[in-house]
Amino acid sequence: MAAVRVRQHQHQQVQQPITPPSPQPTIRRRKKTNQKFEKTMLLLLVGMIAVLGIFVLNKQAAIQTTSIDIQKIEIEADKVARKNVDLTVRVSELSTYENIWKKAEKLGLTQNEKNVKVVPGE
Repeated sequence: MAAVRVRQHQHQQVQQPITPPSPQPTIRRRKKTNQKFEKTMLLLLVGMIAVLGIFVLNKQAAIQTTSIDIQKIEIEADKVARKNVDLTVRVSELSTYENIWKKAEKLGLTQNEKNVKVVPGE
């Protein structure tokens, strides 16, 4: 009886229809093409992000350099303004009547009452 069962089991295996292989090679080619396209697009996207990042960093560096230059110019302008104030004070000190009279005496000038003209001050 065991021999009959083995033969029936072998006979059942033979009776199963063999299915032809499905045409998957064409589908795989399309998937590979899609994968290549997706990889290419991903690389292109990463490249664009890298280029834009470098562009932004370059602009930030230019802005920083310009800001430093502006600060240097403002410091220099402040120094010139302080120097101008100091020189204005010095001119006011030297243009007093006493200082002018002392300088004139050193140079040997004398006051002639006939040549004196009074000019209204500012």
